[in-house]
Amino acid sequence: MLWGAGGVLAAAAGWLWSRRRSLPLLLAASCLLAVAVGFAVTQARSLRLAAPVIERNSGALMLEGVVVEVEALPDGGSRLTLDRVAHDRDDVIVPLKARIKAKPGRSSAPGLPPVNVGDRVRVRAMLMPPPQPAMPGAFDFARFAWFRQFGAIGSALGPVTVIEPGAASGWRADLTVTVNEIRHAITTRILAVLPGDRGAVTAALTTGDQMPISAPMMQAYRDSGLAHILSISGLHITMAAGLVFVGLRTLLALFPAIALRYPIKKWAAALAIAFAGFYTLLAGSPVPAQRSFFMTGLVLLAVLLDRMALSMRLVAWAAVAILLWQPDEMIGPSFQMSFAAVVAMIAAYETLTPRQGAWRAAHPGLLPAIGLYIFGVVVSTLIAGFATAVYGIFHFNRFAVWSVAANMIAVPLTGFWVMPWALVMFLLLPFGLEALALVPMGWGVEGVNLVAVWVASWPNSAVTLPILPLWAMVVFTLGGCWLCLWRRRWRWWGAVPMAAALASMAFARPPDLLVDGRGDGMAVRTSEGALLLNGKGGRILKDTWNRRAGPEAPERWPRKSSSRDGRLRCDETGCLWRVDGRVVALVKDEDNPEKACAGADIVLSSVPLRGTCRGARVLVDRFDLWRRGPHALWLGPDGVRMESVAGWQGDRPWAWHPHPRKKARPSPAAPPREPEERKDEEED
Repeated sequence: MLWGAGGVLAAAAGWLWSRRRSLPLLLAASCLLAVAVGFAVTQARSLRLAAPVIERNSGALMLEGVVVEVEALPDGGSRLTLDRVAHDRDDVIVPLKARIKAKPGRSSAPGLPPVNVGDRVRVRAMLMPPPQPAMPGAFDFARFAWFRQFGAIGSALGPVTVIEPGAASGWRADLTVTVNEIRHAITTRILAVLPGDRGAVTAALTTGDQMPISAPMMQAYRDSGLAHILSISGLHITMAAGLVFVGLRTLLALFPAIALRYPIKKWAAALAIAFAGFYTLLAGSPVPAQRSFFMTGLVLLAVLLDRMALSMRLVAWAAVAILLWQPDEMIGPSFQMSFAAVVAMIAAYETLTPRQGAWRAAHPGLLPAIGLYIFGVVVSTLIAGFATAVYGIFHFNRFAVWSVAANMIAVPLTGFWVMPWALVMFLLLPFGLEALALVPMGWGVEGVNLVAVWVASWPNSAVTLPILPLWAMVVFTLGGCWLCLWRRRWRWWGAVPMAAALASMAFARPPDLLVDGRGDGMAVRTSEGALLLNGKGGRILKDTWNRRAGPEAPERWPRKSSSRDGRLRCDETGCLWRVDGRVVALVKDEDNPEKACAGADIVLSSVPLRGTCRGARVLVDRFDLWRRGPHALWLGPDGVRMESVAGWQGDRPWAWHPHPRKKARPSPAAPPREPEERKDEEED
């Protein structure tokens, strides 16, 4: 914490010194001060949210905690987030919060009332630490969990029993519980009226709860480029606030006695701000919703104060507010894609709006208005799609090819039919009449679902692209800022670094060899460029490797034979992979490792080697994997480049740290784990 505060003081002193020197010095000092404040705020937040994290799988234990969130799952089960956790094991660290999955029938004990937000519950469960990245550069769930104070995840082994209803206390806990309870109640009432994916997508649009959506439907939304509709963001917040503002102002305008004597425009703006804030809290306050709320709130605040609002300044203030409050969101896809889309559209429409207005004045009538709207949808989709595509590629390695066609149909349907009925549904909820609005809203949602499934079925609807290097993403961002912030002709020079960043994907080279943190999961590159996996390590590891280093080879890992290209040959002691004159030994025989790695240049071992295989130039054994986590290796003519998860993460609180197993008092043996319980852990 001292170096963060010291950096701010030093940068502030430099800024004060440069104020009367020159403009370039002042700009440089301002940038340094902003960076120093950012680092200090991030460090303070990471220390403030520090919470205990369990070190290894716990085995069976009796877990207690206060339920702060209940999420319905597509299979009928639920995912519970527990706060103020306690358990009955002295040899396991007690986390502050834990997230567990309960299968259908285990969400509550038979004959007892269901679990509600705010209840203190008891459940027999199995916990594990938040999983580390499956390979260097992959999604870091441990970091995600750190900033949410999740010290463990796991699965319920028995029914969840309520031992104290309404146990939450304190204003923060009360607020969190109240909001989550409202969200859960609304989701439950929606699913009671609209079953299946129609109700699940409706719940996502109104409460932000995407968990009930089935996996095929969620994949269809991703492949069609409509996944942004499911995330409550600028589209939803702006529509909701706009509907409240216009609706209330129109209603009050029907009464001249009120409209002529009182500032109904300001009344409507104030209520729209309140509803936008409520909607943001109800959605769980994701970053796109926060950004949209800040921007919408500032626009409506300008209405209240009789001032004009400047759009780019709104974006800047929204970014500053979010980064000061949640600086860890800056490197997440939600923050980057949300602000990239908004900045790009504002920059584009600064030029297009005057031209559109002139064209509309020269072409009055209904048909030109419809054509102009369609043009706006297409242009907005193209601009937002291009601005966010690079960040989607960087984080997810996927690109939706036909997103423009899908959005041309789904966005107008959502804006003109679905969202107005959503507002009516909110108004009818207190009276128990929400079904009157949910049924017609469900018709529109079903239409959007059909569009998603239809477009996702088109050929090559979503393609997997090579890894975009971090430096390329930074260069693309700087070029995009130059292009969007300037208004003179030199703005177009920003396209040069953007093009260079995109071209870097043509030279990206995925790793040739991968091994997980236990040495169980391994993968090698075939002669055709595909990735041959040994099928171990779990679903998440397989999906991550396939997406970031694939495509996956269609053949199976050989047991006691050779691969199709003849490079890989396996027997009971391990495997030998021969490529470009090198011999790589994949060792799994602890009794005779010398035989398995004889003559190998590179050795990867799932067992401790304890001083053997000394002739290898590169050696990674079970202890190295325990210390540094999963490894990725690139084999080139100039040598071998190796990267580990621990090296990629750096020395951070949530990073991969080996924990020596401590001797503990004997405890009751855990029952054998069922296959489905292991699957639940992997899916968490």
